[in-house]
Amino acid sequence: MAHLLASSSFSDRNLSPIRSSADQRLRLVEFIIQSAQQLEVAPVVKYSALSLFVDRFFVSLPSFMEADNSRIWLLHPVTESNLQLFVLISLWISSKIHDSRPLSARCLKSLADNTIKDQHFTTRDFLDAEVLLMQVLNFEIGTANIAFLFLEELWIQIKGVAKVGELINFEACMEIMDLLYEREETSFLYSSPHSLAASILVASYVITVPKQKWEFPVLQWVKFVTSCREEDIIKIVRDILKHVLYPSCDL
Repeated sequence: MAHLLASSSFSDRNLSPIRSSADQRLRLVEFIIQSAQQLEVAPVVKYSALSLFVDRFFVSLPSFMEADNSRIWLLHPVTESNLQLFVLISLWISSKIHDSRPLSARCLKSLADNTIKDQHFTTRDFLDAEVLLMQVLNFEIGTANIAFLFLEELWIQIKGVAKVGELINFEACMEIMDLLYEREETSFLYSSPHSLAASILVASYVITVPKQKWEFPVLQWVKFVTSCREEDIIKIVRDILKHVLYPSCDL
């Protein structure tokens, strides 16, 4: 399966958060994934950061700016470099939530100095951006309700009840999660984390388990375990497979 990551150039341009482009959004998603790899964070940190930034901060920013009168330079204007800073802040907050030894400001600043070419950020900028991101999120930074955690639990459970569970490639599951974030048409699935987790497990089963081993009724099992509707899972699995196997097709 082709990996989402690709080399990208990030230019510092004035951007309207109201009319952000799909290309801009994709670049930021790639930047999160690339940064998570370079920082060697745990998967739960990466997916929590994706949830904080893509699902919440990025979509809440326009309304926050309309109501904001402070004219903080990090948001006026919104540049792609500034948004990249908030990406790193999302990883920082996620690391504080999930890691016993979270990322340090020095580590993040070093990464920013090497990857954000059009703007130099000080340690103080990181602290200001952290507070600002939490303000945009109304200080609601919980990450317990993300698809990755439900998917990981399902994967552990299926390995406990069926030998075929050992054949489900969890790396493929995470590849699928990354790929779904690349387009808004598929990333909306993250709004239903239980259904998405169940569907990713089924899709990975179809992709990675040899057909001669398909004796386990995985669809019925995830329906029973999650209480998700079978028709909903089938539809999401179909969309996932179309996007992963035929990425140029419209869903």
